[in-house]
Amino acid sequence: MSSDRPSDTFDLGRDLRTTPADVEALRKARVRGGSTEEYLRFLRELGHASAARLRERRLPRGDAPFRLPDPSD
Repeated sequence: MSSDRPSDTFDLGRDLRTTPADVEALRKARVRGGSTEEYLRFLRELGHASAARLRERRLPRGDAPFRLPDPSD
């Protein structure tokens, strides 16, 4: 689909009103790029999650977890 008329440009000052507190929160939450080595170091710091540990974690309340049928049945 195309249009003969160009779209209006997005103007942050007009279209997205923010307070000084919003701007500060966004600055604090900003993701800073890092190297692949930094990312891998971060992942190593998380530690190893064994299958038993993952099974023990608390799940959201609601329906029971979905289980695939055993192919040998």
